[in-house]
Amino acid sequence: MNLEAYLVLASILFCIGVFGALSKRNAVMILMCIEIMLTAVNIVLVSFSRYLVEGQVLLTGHVFVMFIFLVAAAEAGVGLAIIISLYRRRKTADATEIDMMKW
Repeated sequence: MNLEAYLVLASILFCIGVFGALSKRNAVMILMCIEIMLTAVNIVLVSFSRYLVEGQVLLTGHVFVMFIFLVAAAEAGVGLAIIISLYRRRKTADATEIDMMKW
């Protein structure tokens, strides 16, 4: 596959993630859509790292992907813990019902 195919795949995944994050009301689904967007960014980084310099393999894109994996894992863990805490308190995972900043 060539670079354009990877970029098209990444843009489709990113658009699906943005649409899902903006249209869903369930907080868990919003987190899943954010993970889809991060996966699209990972595809772009690795594909540019592979096709940027012909004949050489640069690992800079792969290193950035590892950092994104670490941040995404931390984000998923903290986000899921917050959602579970809010679900226990409010009995809903609806993102529009979460107004915990108001007392």
